[in-house]
Amino acid sequence: MDLLVSVKALNEIKASLGWRVVYAWVGEDPCGDGDLPPWSGVTCSQQGDYRVVTELEVYAVSIVGPFPTAVTNLLDLTRLDLHNNKLTGPIPSQIGRLKHLKILNLRWNKLQDSLPPEIGELKKLTHLYLSFNNFKGEIPVELANLPELRYLYLHENRFTGRIPPELGNLKHLRHLDVSNNHLTGTLRDLIRNGDCFPSLRNLYLNNNQFGGGLPDQLANLNNIEILYLSFNKMSGPVTPKLVEIPRLTYLYLDHNSFTGRIPDGLYKHPFLKEMFIEGNNFKPGAKSKGTHKVLGVIDTDLLF
Repeated sequence: MDLLVSVKALNEIKASLGWRVVYAWVGEDPCGDGDLPPWSGVTCSQQGDYRVVTELEVYAVSIVGPFPTAVTNLLDLTRLDLHNNKLTGPIPSQIGRLKHLKILNLRWNKLQDSLPPEIGELKKLTHLYLSFNNFKGEIPVELANLPELRYLYLHENRFTGRIPPELGNLKHLRHLDVSNNHLTGTLRDLIRNGDCFPSLRNLYLNNNQFGGGLPDQLANLNNIEILYLSFNKMSGPVTPKLVEIPRLTYLYLDHNSFTGRIPDGLYKHPFLKEMFIEGNNFKPGAKSKGTHKVLGVIDTDLLF
């Protein structure tokens, strides 16, 4: 895409939203021209004979209004960061045009409605931050079409229904956070086979409405370090197969309806630092391990 198209798109954004940041958008070239620096929040790269806009980062400046559809005309974008503003309405279906996008960060806005399935067309996406909005409906199965996805943050929204088990086919997914929604289903539904979620390290399912028990298949999540299941409707015994997860470090089972005993192996697990079990129906003698830290209070988006 040539620079004129980029300038037109950025000027549409500027005109439609009146962003406070664009007081620094001066000159005719967003990439910088002569003595003028690049426009604030705009990063350009050289592609052949042209300079193109590859990153747009305009965050924490109280942008108010609908998602700026003109952004989807910046076809060379690899990073789009509009987090911590006051954007409203849905993500437009045109988002699927940004075929080079690797990082999409829209957290801490007031976006709503269902996620457009066109997000599944962003084949180069590695980081998707949609937490702390008002999205509703089901998590689209099209997210399973993102082969490079590593970090998926969907927490603090209003999603309902089940997590698509197809997400388990994402070979590079390391972090999945769907906490603080209205999701249902069971772990058995999510972990259907032995080779799903091969790279997953952190799984946050807390503060939802998940039911069922702890299936033996959890042991197939060989790389899990954080398993956060607090404040759900899970029940049944704690499978001793959890002991077989080699690097399990944080295990939160509190405020469910689990029963029986805690497997001795969990108390002896060489990596397990914290296990929190209060608010269940365990037999006398069951006790927590370590000093419980409420990891969910931290915005884990900020760690990556």
